[in-house]
Amino acid sequence: MAEQRNRWNWEVKGFEPRKTSSEGENQIRSPAPLARRFSISTGGGGGGAGAGQQELRRLALVSKLQRLKEKVKLAKEDYINLKQGATDLQEYSDAKLDRITRYLGVLADKTRKLDQVALEYEARISPLISERKRLFNELLTAKGNVKFFCRTRPLFEDEGPSVVEFPDECTIRINTGDDTLSHPKKDYEFDRVYGPHVGQAELFSDVQPFVQSALDRYNVALFAYGQTRSGKTYTMEGSDHDRGLYTRCFEELFDLSNLDSTSSSQYSFSITVSEIYKEQTRDLIAESGKSGQKVSMGLSGSDVELVSEKVDNPQSFTRVLKAALLSRGADVSKFNVSHLIVTIHIYYSNLITKENLDSKLSLVDLARSDGLAEEINGGEHVTDLLHVAQSLSTLGDVLSSLTSKKDVIPYENSSLTNVLADSLGGNAKTLMIVTIRPDVSSLSETLSSLNFSARSRSAMLSLGNRDTIKKWRDIANDARKELYEKEKEINNLKQEANKLQGELNDRSDHHAQLLAKVQKLENIEDKHKIEKEQNSQLRTQVAQLLRVEQEQKAQLERRDATIQDLQAKVKSLEVQLEGLRSLDSTSGPTHPATNSSEGNTDSSAVAKKLEEELVKRDALIERLHRENEKLFDRLTKASSVGSSEGPSPEAVSVPRAADKVETSVALVKSGNQKVKSTPAGEYLTAALNDFDPEQYDSVAAISDGANKLLMLVLAAVIKAGASREHEILAEIRDAVFTFVRKMEPMRVMDTMLVSRVRILYIRSLLARSPELQSIKVPPVQHFLEKATGGRSRSSSRGSSPGRSPGHHDSVTRFSLVDERVHGFKVNIRLEKKSKLSSVVLKLRGIDEDTWRQHVTGGKLREITEEAKSFAIGNKSLAALFVHTPAGELQRDIRSWLAENFDFLSVTGEDAVGGSTGQLELLSTAIMDGWMAGLGCAMPPTTDALGQLLSEYTKRVYNSQLQHLKDIAGTLAMELAEDAAQVAKLRSALESVDHKRRKILTQMRSDISLLALEDGGSPVRNPSTATEDARLASLISLDGILKQVKDIVRQASTSSLSRSRKRAMLESLDELEERMPSLLDIDHPCAQMQIAEARRLVESTIEDDRFQSQQGRKTSESLSGTETDVSQWNVLQFNTGSTTPFIIKCGANSNSELVIKADARVQEPKGSEIVRVVPRPTVLENMSLDEIKQVFSDLPEALSLLALARTADGTRARYSRLYRTLAMKVPALRDLVSELEKGGILKDVKG
Repeated sequence: MAEQRNRWNWEVKGFEPRKTSSEGENQIRSPAPLARRFSISTGGGGGGAGAGQQELRRLALVSKLQRLKEKVKLAKEDYINLKQGATDLQEYSDAKLDRITRYLGVLADKTRKLDQVALEYEARISPLISERKRLFNELLTAKGNVKFFCRTRPLFEDEGPSVVEFPDECTIRINTGDDTLSHPKKDYEFDRVYGPHVGQAELFSDVQPFVQSALDRYNVALFAYGQTRSGKTYTMEGSDHDRGLYTRCFEELFDLSNLDSTSSSQYSFSITVSEIYKEQTRDLIAESGKSGQKVSMGLSGSDVELVSEKVDNPQSFTRVLKAALLSRGADVSKFNVSHLIVTIHIYYSNLITKENLDSKLSLVDLARSDGLAEEINGGEHVTDLLHVAQSLSTLGDVLSSLTSKKDVIPYENSSLTNVLADSLGGNAKTLMIVTIRPDVSSLSETLSSLNFSARSRSAMLSLGNRDTIKKWRDIANDARKELYEKEKEINNLKQEANKLQGELNDRSDHHAQLLAKVQKLENIEDKHKIEKEQNSQLRTQVAQLLRVEQEQKAQLERRDATIQDLQAKVKSLEVQLEGLRSLDSTSGPTHPATNSSEGNTDSSAVAKKLEEELVKRDALIERLHRENEKLFDRLTKASSVGSSEGPSPEAVSVPRAADKVETSVALVKSGNQKVKSTPAGEYLTAALNDFDPEQYDSVAAISDGANKLLMLVLAAVIKAGASREHEILAEIRDAVFTFVRKMEPMRVMDTMLVSRVRILYIRSLLARSPELQSIKVPPVQHFLEKATGGRSRSSSRGSSPGRSPGHHDSVTRFSLVDERVHGFKVNIRLEKKSKLSSVVLKLRGIDEDTWRQHVTGGKLREITEEAKSFAIGNKSLAALFVHTPAGELQRDIRSWLAENFDFLSVTGEDAVGGSTGQLELLSTAIMDGWMAGLGCAMPPTTDALGQLLSEYTKRVYNSQLQHLKDIAGTLAMELAEDAAQVAKLRSALESVDHKRRKILTQMRSDISLLALEDGGSPVRNPSTATEDARLASLISLDGILKQVKDIVRQASTSSLSRSRKRAMLESLDELEERMPSLLDIDHPCAQMQIAEARRLVESTIEDDRFQSQQGRKTSESLSGTETDVSQWNVLQFNTGSTTPFIIKCGANSNSELVIKADARVQEPKGSEIVRVVPRPTVLENMSLDEIKQVFSDLPEALSLLALARTADGTRARYSRLYRTLAMKVPALRDLVSELEKGGILKDVKG
């Protein structure tokens, strides 16, 4: 023990003495000497051990101090970093707060604008809604505020023969079986009679107007009256498969209130259920154990307070009604002698107009109408029957007083009429449904019920009353038509409001950018002001020029009158000359020669004067053209000044690489290509659009104004030159064709000016369309024909354009003219020289051999008119004018005339008293006539050039669509090997489809060129079913490859948990199951990618340590592929309750509708779920139970809005709801239009 106490303590870790091998061996071999060797005395050992322990404590303290210093240093560094982070966070939060503040300001502005639009919409539509309600009430009032229906239940097997007949829909005939009477059959007339075959739905179709009147804030009472087992309770309550009036009326109220509810107006409903037994009123809702707000019913002083329970939907209404009926008890005999009253209270509130209105719809199941003689079992039962008889008699007295319009109505004689006093009389509507039994054993009670209805109607209707009813029906039909027009106007306003609301929503995203652009545009306002001043000055100058032009036009008219007088004199001289020729054979040669020489001298003078007037007229027209050119010089100078400032940054387009898709589209403008606007174009557009013929006093003034505008258009195009001709034509195209189409029926335009304008546009189309440049037209010789005999006018009529239609070359080229048709017959004959003419030529010193015949002015006018008649509607001749220059065309006509009529003068020297050759005059007359005829419209069609422009445009569109079809077909046959090629092919096909849609959109907007009043061959749109199928397959394949890529990315880790690996393999199996939706050409790519992903997943090592965490990430990533929605749109559905349904909708990458809403309506906090909504086609062949099973996975709000009583009704409601949600998502609007075209989204009620 002493040795153990004096031995050294080596418990401090790290300070054990190093032992040698010899010491170890000595310890093992001889432990006793080893103990003696290391032993020390007691006194000396204690001091050495104390010093060693102090040294050890000091070293430990030093090390602890060093560690504390390091921790303090690290704490200081962390403090500095945290301080810097706090500073950065403060700056970021300040910037974020500033940005949010600005955004809230923008949202506040948008909110104010939307509120203003809502107020304007309410202000506009509120009078129309009030007018609709007033007209509907007048319609019902005209039919009668008190109506009586009669319904006969089917005949049971053990009830014997029927005594009821139905002559028409308003009469019921009862066979009394009394042979002593002269007329054993008795007729009763009602407002409507229903036979045994009529169901609940058809009955409710006639009751529905009364429900609408209740929603329009009028009190309505519906009674079911009849004997025991006549079907009155079945009419009110119905069965499980065929609902009665209780449920159908509330469902109709609920649907109508949803249609009429807005953000500022709401409807709410509550229900009271009461029973009148022995003239005492029982509150069935209060007896069922429920408490709520009480309402007062009945006359003041004797009213009854009943507990009302609020109902928000048809399900809650059914639940409250069943609970109230259960509290009624189980005594069936008591039911037969008590009245059941179900009252639906309707409340309407409008936040804008501050209206708070209410009305009620009372549904009354009356006690049985059997007589007292049937059952007398005791005094108490007789008392019950007496109370029933009294109340029914009082009800009949009230109805009789109302129908006969008496001043005093005995409401207070019965508790039933007292409670329903405000629903009987006044503006209230009352409907009595009398139910009867058809068997012979119930004949007496049937007659009693019918006599009760007849007494209530004051009298049975006679033939005179039938005429009165017919008259009132005619009045009601007129009122119904007026009501329909008002409702149509309301619907139009609603559509307009929805359209405005959609435009506001679409433009809300661009407001921030517009604010930035506004700041840039503020600097340009001064420039616009200067341009406006310049435009006003130019308009003033134009007005002055127009006044000068009018004066010159008046001078031209005066000169035309002078020319006409001279032409009349020429005709008279020609008549005299013919008379002299006829007298040549009888008179002497001296006097006639003298007279003829004088006549020829006068004719020569008149011709010279006529040509002088024509020269003056041409000079005046040339002067007018020069003034127009000066005007457009100023306009184009202002345009060049505006364009010299340089294009705006927004107008600079980024050049794109040309591909085979872009090169074919000639008419389609790219997205960044816009029509340049110039002051000249803006002025012409405004002038053409603002031209109003009603502002002019006469047809001549209208013609003058229209022709001036067409001349200004021609002058603008000529002045613009070849470089800018297409730009000015494109800028004013719509205005020009709208103007021409508007003025064509009035026949006031100069057809030559119309032809020149049309030719400019057709040649512009030819220059931009290579497919039209290959069209060949025959030469002008095919359109000219030498007359063989007869009158020229009749011969030219024989060659009308209707007998020379164009034809298509089926091989390569396209020709518009058949070479075998007859052309325009030029009727010029060589005049036989008489003795008198020879004498005249000798007197005038002209050689008879060298003299050539000349054409008179009257003949020229006749040829011009014949040429005009030939050219009207002649598209072949129009093609000749378009494809041939005017100078070349006139030269060819002149050459043909010279070849066929060698007796005409070629130059002016050969003409008698003229300065222009006869061939030149004839060719000009033919050209002018053709030009005037080509611009002349033939109602109901347009002119020939307009028809040719339409045909050419259709040809261009057909070529472009076919070219895109070929490109899409080539792309659809290409094989994709990986995701990059799939994306590239998909992008290319979508680009081609976008361009095709763009062409179709331009075709629809190009109505001024394509739409003819007599119709025309539509533009052929090649079928793209194959290409669309490949595009749909590529879209599905792209989605599959994206999910495969996501799985590969998740599987690229070192290890996976077992559940995560199994989930990935199941996802790959699901992707393989989706492969049948792909085309066969896309199967190899999908199979290869799925197989590679499967090998990668299977080769990954399993590790369960992170199973829960990885499994959660896997499920989130896999679900995220289905709901990758970039933007949510919020919709609110008002259901009449205080908390409306909120549903968010969007679209994922697979173009599916995704919604986000609360899983349960009663649990709004923390229960929001995201689900993909199936398309309506999924529900086509499902039953109601299967549909409910599909809806069980969706949010409850969607099920409540879409679920109806039947499968057909549910499918119709779901289609409307799907369309409402999808239309709020821009990416799904094209899908909705395709579903509507396919007939899937139909508003069909079951």
